[in-house]
Amino acid sequence: MPDPHRIVIVGGGAGGLELATRLGDTLGRKGRAQVTLVDRSRTHLWKPLLHEFAAGSMDLDYHALSYLAQARWHYFRFQRGSMDALDRGRRVILVAPTFDEDGRELIPRREISYDTLVIAVGSNTNDFGTPGAREHAISLDMPEQAELFHRRMINACIRANAQVTPLRPEQLKVAIIGAGATGVELAAELHKTTRELVAYGLDRINPEKDIKLTIIEAAPRILPAVPERLSKAAEELLRGLDVQVLTGERVTGVAADGVTTAAGRAIPAELTVWAAGIKAPDFLKDIGGLETNRLNQLVVRETLDTTRDPDVFAMGDCASCPWPGHDRTVPPTAQAAHQQANHLSRMLPRRLAGKPLEPWRYRDFGSLVSLGEYSTVGSLMGALLGGTMFVEGLFARFMYVSLYRMHVYALHGLAKMLFDTLAKLITRRTEPRVKLH
Repeated sequence: MPDPHRIVIVGGGAGGLELATRLGDTLGRKGRAQVTLVDRSRTHLWKPLLHEFAAGSMDLDYHALSYLAQARWHYFRFQRGSMDALDRGRRVILVAPTFDEDGRELIPRREISYDTLVIAVGSNTNDFGTPGAREHAISLDMPEQAELFHRRMINACIRANAQVTPLRPEQLKVAIIGAGATGVELAAELHKTTRELVAYGLDRINPEKDIKLTIIEAAPRILPAVPERLSKAAEELLRGLDVQVLTGERVTGVAADGVTTAAGRAIPAELTVWAAGIKAPDFLKDIGGLETNRLNQLVVRETLDTTRDPDVFAMGDCASCPWPGHDRTVPPTAQAAHQQANHLSRMLPRRLAGKPLEPWRYRDFGSLVSLGEYSTVGSLMGALLGGTMFVEGLFARFMYVSLYRMHVYALHGLAKMLFDTLAKLITRRTEPRVKLH
């Protein structure tokens, strides 16, 4: 009996884990293929929620999903590690060694063989080489970074509350560089959670006077990727929360006590978050001789296989995928990754059967931006209506929350999704509204 076809998926983000789960249930369970997921972390978190973990409105540990558990439940294998090279001639990926918290080697450097390779390693924040950004700004690419920001925010409040001297100009000031969805959502969440945090005994801090949030955007308006009407509505709400919004300001330097812009403006800040621009991980640049663009994204055809190797596919933020009828590629969003995972879960079994691949077509269902408990704004179903339907308030908030529930449904099924939702509604009433540690 021939060995099963080896499908290796690198990257356990939204798209990669959904694809591994679906292929495990269909091909792995029946022994038609050996499905392996490779990721550097032990657990999965839905990346669009990282701003809520950073603000403290969600507990990271409560929402983490063990890759090993998911692999056992859905008939695929999990290998922990970071891919850093590709040998297409031998059909192997090279995985860097893994170390524990004390710096001791857990898993040595190794090779993993494949017949079909899917690269879904997502993206990282692009600081464009801005001086001081790497040293003094925190990005929200990984759970560890969200935890770091939250811990520093709590420490800053505790330190200021215990301080007998006046606050320094930068103290309790937060600068958020980039007014895309992540930056805007983080600002709204921080406005809520910092006030809840102060209510737990930090009575020497006046949140209205002492805690200041500033969003800095190089484009002429915030949320440049969404319709202008939504951008204006979001900006009005932020200004109503006393969030300083600076547009048309390009950051040229980041320091420990603030940021500077090309216009010569100095913005004091004790904490700086970089949420402007993305690029694929640096190790992908021309990896294995594959075609990449200036953002390190792998260039793929409409069938999601790479232009120079039909055995290597790419999806999600790390893929540059054509968008017929548009002058740009498919946007790097969670909904695109979800659709690509659905498509490949149907196409890869066809490939094993020797059938041709069908092209993938992106369906734009609009954009939603959560402003925490204050509001949600968005445009929905543009691809279905041929136009744009604007939504705000509770209905928009319901649609925003539903995006995460759809991800949970894709990973666990309907029953688990419903029980998980019910459990969170119950525990929400018995726990602090902000993470206090």
